[in-house]
This record gives sequence, structure tokens and C-alpha cells, in this order.
Amino acid sequence: MFGLIGKKIGMTQIFDATGKLVPVTVIEIPANVVVATKTVAKDGYSAVVIGVNEKKKNRVTKPYGGQFPEGIAPTKILREMRDFGKEPAVGESLGAAALEGMRFVDVQAVSKGKGFQGVVKRWGFGGGRASHGSKFHREPGSTGQSTYPHKTFKNVKLPGRMGRETCTVQNLKVVRVDAANGCILIRGAVPGPRNCTVVVRSAVKKTK
Repeated sequence: MFGLIGKKIGMTQIFDATGKLVPVTVIEIPANVVVATKTVAKDGYSAVVIGVNEKKKNRVTKPYGGQFPEGIAPTKILREMRDFGKEPAVGESLGAAALEGMRFVDVQAVSKGKGFQGVVKRWGFGGGRASHGSKFHREPGSTGQSTYPHKTFKNVKLPGRMGRETCTVQNLKVVRVDAANGCILIRGAVPGPRNCTVVVRSAVKKTK
């Protein structure tokens, strides 16, 4: 599916055509350079490899720089997009203007890290009574068996690290595409903190 690499700037609000105030997230779309194309005949599947943010020459190792064709500077971020939908040439630069006409998009990013959390916040457990003398408030409760096997099974919902995972939020509405400033305005919950790298793709489930 068609997609571009962007950077989450932050939130603001704008007025739509009817004068209604709309909260939006601003995503900057830098120049996405087409590094390589993969075909069914040669690679077994169709895909386009794009990169953003030029890397310093002294930071580029020979194995990493070897995947970039001559004349294309190595980039810090590389992403492979399968079933791109378009056939750009290697070396072509794609910007926010390429997203014109899209009404809904899927945004992928690494979510905010929330550290070590208990079961109430991490999994939504109800916990025990909050009244005096309960002695059971926010604990996870029983996790094992009283008889054989004397162990806790895998995939049991327990306290642990929360967040900092790659996630995709689907069907976010594109409010405006600002090609002049190289950004798009999206309404909805865009994952990740400010200044994080996001991948904006055409929506799979919703187009109208």
C-alpha cells in the first residue's frame, strides 16, 4: 500500500470549511527518496524501499552504504513498502503532495513508554474493594494452581513494562494536506511522542 515516512510535530487546532474547530496532529513529511524497487520477477514480491534524513558520511559503514545506488546519499531511516500502488523511479523524491486526495490513513509508530506498571493500569483489572479493611485493592490476585502443575502459565496478564511497542492506528481522517509547508494535518490518536518517526499509509479498511 502507498505510504510515506514522516515526523510527528505535535498538536494544534484549525477551523474547517463550516467554521467548526477541529483538533489535529501535525505530521511533517520530509523528502522521501526512493532507494530501491523490488519486483515479483526478481524478488518474489513487489515493494518500494524509501529513506529519509541524509546520514553523515563518517557514520556510514560499507555494508550499510552498499545498499544505496550511486548518486543517492545514505539515509538514517529506511522503510520497505509492499504493494506500493505507484511505480516511482529510483532516486525520485516524494513529499506531502503525494498524499493529496487521501481521506483516511493508517499511522504506524512506536508508542510512548510508560515504564513498569501494575495490572490495573496495564491490563485494566478492576481490583478489589476500595473500602477500609479490604486488604485487596490493586493486586493481580492468584496466578497459579493449588495442585499440579505448580507453576504460572505463559501469557498470564501480570505487572510489567508497558508501552514502547510498534502499533498502528487505523482510519484516521486527513483534515488537510499542506504541500507548501510539507506537512499533513490528521484528526485522531496518532501514536508516539513528539518528534518520533511515523509511517503514514493509505487506509486499508476505510477510503470514503
